[in-house]
Amino acid sequence: MPVGRSVRQYDDPCGVARALNVVGDRWALLIVRELLLGPKRFSDLQFGLNAISANVLSLRLADLEASGIVRKHRLESGRTAGYELTERGRDLRPVLLSLAEWGAPLPLTSAHDLTADALVLALQTGVDTDRPPVTGVFELWVGPDVITLNMKGHTLSAARGPAPSPTASVTTDPRTLRFVLSRRLPVPEAVSTGRLRIDGDVQAAHRLLEMFHQPR
Repeated sequence: MPVGRSVRQYDDPCGVARALNVVGDRWALLIVRELLLGPKRFSDLQFGLNAISANVLSLRLADLEASGIVRKHRLESGRTAGYELTERGRDLRPVLLSLAEWGAPLPLTSAHDLTADALVLALQTGVDTDRPPVTGVFELWVGPDVITLNMKGHTLSAARGPAPSPTASVTTDPRTLRFVLSRRLPVPEAVSTGRLRIDGDVQAAHRLLEMFHQPR
């Protein structure tokens, strides 16, 4: 049994119950969400999960590590630089995408901004296949985070870190990006007011920002 686990296990042989024995504790799947795009330090995880205490985060990471979902991320020097998902942990990506899509129409219950990782998850579940396809590699700078978005037609993949030769770079903050994606703030107005900056192929960036479903 994972180290630090205090929640009772489900005495149920169903695969759903057995999965929840591993990732059903509070915060577990949100930690996985924050690591989908690549490794993060403990402090960055705590910042992204704004209501979690250091003690609870430590316990959940220990649980996930013992279950083979998360492992410590080490630099070439051997120093520990944070945490990353194992292959088993990355297998949870479609689960989180489905949960994000299912939860999108539910009422908002938090005034906090989405993290960059949560925003990208929303983008991946919100591609509008009725919009013209877009192909290109885009850098998305959201606050201190930089994400590479690889768009091929109507398929979006993402990874943490800058792109070597991006088609365009978009720099903004989480709230502005949400307003732009929900059509509450037109891209030209966001640019003219300095809330959003585009470098590179401006038209391609416009097409990218306009190809997502409006929130229901």
